[in-house]
Amino acid sequence: MGVRKLKPVTNGTRHAVLYDFEEIEKLVRKGKELVLLKKNQVEPEKSLLKWWHRAKGRSRQRGNITARHRGGGHKKLYRIIDFKRDKSLVPAKVVSIEYDPFRSARICLLHYADGEKRYIIWPEGLKVGDTVMSISYEDAEAGKPLPEIKPGNAMPLKYIPEGTIIHNIEFKPGKGGQIARAAGTWAQVLGRSTRPGYVLIKMPSGEVRMIHERCMATIGRVGLAEHELVKLGKAGRARWLGWRPHTRGTAMNAVDHPHGGGEGRTRGKHPESPWGWKTKGYKTRRGKKYSDKFIVLRRDGKPL
Repeated sequence: MGVRKLKPVTNGTRHAVLYDFEEIEKLVRKGKELVLLKKNQVEPEKSLLKWWHRAKGRSRQRGNITARHRGGGHKKLYRIIDFKRDKSLVPAKVVSIEYDPFRSARICLLHYADGEKRYIIWPEGLKVGDTVMSISYEDAEAGKPLPEIKPGNAMPLKYIPEGTIIHNIEFKPGKGGQIARAAGTWAQVLGRSTRPGYVLIKMPSGEVRMIHERCMATIGRVGLAEHELVKLGKAGRARWLGWRPHTRGTAMNAVDHPHGGGEGRTRGKHPESPWGWKTKGYKTRRGKKYSDKFIVLRRDGKPL
């Protein structure tokens, strides 16, 4: 489940490893029966779609290239995702698990008991027909019962037990989840910090940092961990995703790139960007950055 390797019928399929989309399904009512739709039968919820301006690597004002090697690609409609999980103590039923063209992770559609519909990122282990719930910091402080610690439920970091695997974590209370949203990613609650009001979180990078206890997080790991095994197999599939050809700096002229020019293949410089920035081993983090005081350990295990 997750990926499938194609038979080497053509050059484009020889090394291709693609999604099998087996996890995509939707529960719909037809007459008096509930029917489970699979794969290409599943359509997105129209009320949660919106048109998205595709910048294609250009600036809006002058059309200058601001990100190289981007452009083209298939048309896409953006799915509005609930990253805040601010609908407190209202149970929601998982109706579908769907593909999202804007992210590596899958998304799932929730039907709340009051009739509202929302998309969330699909956690590993959550199935169609399951029920999830979230609780706000204010309701938890008021002594209302906490949801069960299971994939898909959301609550403030203060009330998540030590050692729990989490994702979709807020940096600032009420801003919405920003950390661990890609396919297969996760973070872990390590315990309370010595600084009052903060919780120690092991980030997906291995960095350990303090995050405020009021910040919301969702229990579980993001689904589709097999995403890292995907191989596109041919250049055309990259073009469908909006990636244009990447030209090596060493293949350019000296006027176009610091690696360019020379007779034959030359390696006379340390790796640089087209604008002369060092790109290997050169630390770019500003000294005395505001967030330094919240970082306990770097990703290499050393104090900042």
